[in-house]
Amino acid sequence: MAIDFTPERWQRLKANSRRWWAGQLERPLINIYSGSRQPDRPASALPGLDRRSLYDRSISPEAVVDRWDYELAHVEFLGDAFPCVWPDLGPGCIAAFMANGVAEPQADTVWFHPRHDLPIADLHFEFDPGNACFQHLLAVCQVAMDRWQGRVQVAMTDLGGNLDILSAFRPGEKLLLDLYDSPAEVQRLAWEAHHAWWQYYEAINAVLQPRNPGYTAWTQIFSDVPYYILQCDFCYMIGPKMFDEFVQPELAASCRRLGNAFYHLDGPGQLAHLDSLLSIPELKGVQWVPGTGRPEQAEWPEVLRRIRRSGKLLQIWGELSTLEKVDELLGSAAGVIFLTWAQPGEKPAVERLLRKYGAE
Repeated sequence: MAIDFTPERWQRLKANSRRWWAGQLERPLINIYSGSRQPDRPASALPGLDRRSLYDRSISPEAVVDRWDYELAHVEFLGDAFPCVWPDLGPGCIAAFMANGVAEPQADTVWFHPRHDLPIADLHFEFDPGNACFQHLLAVCQVAMDRWQGRVQVAMTDLGGNLDILSAFRPGEKLLLDLYDSPAEVQRLAWEAHHAWWQYYEAINAVLQPRNPGYTAWTQIFSDVPYYILQCDFCYMIGPKMFDEFVQPELAASCRRLGNAFYHLDGPGQLAHLDSLLSIPELKGVQWVPGTGRPEQAEWPEVLRRIRRSGKLLQIWGELSTLEKVDELLGSAAGVIFLTWAQPGEKPAVERLLRKYGAE
């Protein structure tokens, strides 16, 4: 196989990841990828993949998986990095699996909207195992399992957060008004989305397991027990009281069901909810995303300190220097996972960083 990752590296990765999740690894996890290899394998028939590809059922699952294999064969996995593919149907793609949902995929994004604009009282969210888009996703996952036999991790697609799913069917300001005008209906649909979410999650995992090496999601943190990075981008627009009423209880319920749960804290507008999130005992970690045009993660020392002082793990990314900046701010990089891509010319700097933290 052209992908350069041995069974021994899988065993080492699993052991280190297990210790990191338990707070017992005295160094950060460092996942660095470099597209520097020139593998001896035929080119893929597909010239590339983007967010339209998995919606195009004229592209066979075999062609998708072969393209993934071709791309992975060019990657050097440095430190704690591992071979992984992500079936990217767009954030909140569970909307496309619903009877009234429509997906409009573009090269770099996917828009979801309702086929019919229904009053909130007439909306219902149910698991639809026969949905054509969902079945195509399962077929791609099955082909990946058959081809790689556990040598490549296949990540969970981005199913979305419960109010984010609801907002696809109540677009614009409608859901904001619903929070005031129809709070009971919002609660009903939030929990209907929760139950459907878990049915989709478990149906996908029924294909991926037990041959998948473990679990991961759109942020490639490896776990040997169920992991997901939860989110609610909609909560950027609501205050702490509504967050605690409509969002936090469902997040806490999902954290209790997941062995390892992270939260995608997206932008300064969500910082008002950080204390509420950190109060969830089963939430293992936080990914802080400052947002486009704002200072990088290392420029938010109080946010990073609040996360780590609460005992939660922290995921960061950026330039190679970012990890050392965060280490200096926090006094230790233990409990941190750092993800980045490196250029071939940065190899000496990568090797120095890995030696410094004992992650060669």
